[in-house]
Amino acid sequence: MPTKSMPGVSMVNQGPSRHMERREPITSETRFLQVDGGHIAYDDTGGDGPLILAIPGMGDLRSEYRLLRPILQNAGYRVVTMDVRGFGETSAQWSDYSAHAVGRDALALIEHLKAGHAVILGNSFASGSALWAAHHEPTQVSCVVLLGPIVRDLKMSWFAMLALQIGFAGPWRVWFWATYWNSLFPNRKPADQRQIQIAIMENLREPGRMAALRTMIGLSKADTAALISRSRIPALVVMGTRDPDFPDAEAEAQWLATQLHADSLIIAGAGHYPHTEMPERVAPELLLFIARIQG
Repeated sequence: MPTKSMPGVSMVNQGPSRHMERREPITSETRFLQVDGGHIAYDDTGGDGPLILAIPGMGDLRSEYRLLRPILQNAGYRVVTMDVRGFGETSAQWSDYSAHAVGRDALALIEHLKAGHAVILGNSFASGSALWAAHHEPTQVSCVVLLGPIVRDLKMSWFAMLALQIGFAGPWRVWFWATYWNSLFPNRKPADQRQIQIAIMENLREPGRMAALRTMIGLSKADTAALISRSRIPALVVMGTRDPDFPDAEAEAQWLATQLHADSLIIAGAGHYPHTEMPERVAPELLLFIARIQG
């Protein structure tokens, strides 16, 4: 398919000097990969550096990584961001919206790009997709970075369940989701927050996309949770202390890091999107982790 233009914890040194080099950003275009059941939209900074594939959370767009991507690119990496099933410019209607299915899409994209071992970043439910991809094709994935990871079913209060049912029950459902999304940035919101929020709302008004979101929200994560104890991929767990999706975000990060024998990075004050809310605090540690794993 032809390309088209896109629509509008402690700080440490970043290591080798190449991580501090400044490069002019490469203008990216939306590209498409046809897989079984539909097409996956992605963009690619290009270059011959190691590949980092970034996957956004449900109901969000690949622009989620707009602030982190140039930092990684300037550090010498080839950065690819993709829209997950149901959202962005990826096909809306699929027979399977599971984290496993999105993980298969990620592997298909890595194979298509022929760029060797990849680092996979996954936010929220997509952290499970990153784990699935790494578990099933360890020769294609060098490590994973789990950002605000939701990889097991969380207990919800009756009040939260009722609010969710009411929120998706009427014509206000797009507004409800966009308002909830906005609340996931409790410390500070990016300068273009309103612009991104409008883009998410417009995307969810397209045929099939709200149905995809409701399906995804209702899926159990039991299969991903069962995978955790079997995972052997090097991982970094990144969690904001004020992530409203967890009653105790630090405890969740500690549990997951222990289960995965992984490193953890706790960002004080950040919410569900620490890499968007505070990219200057996440990026240096992320780069050090990747450099250590890749030697």
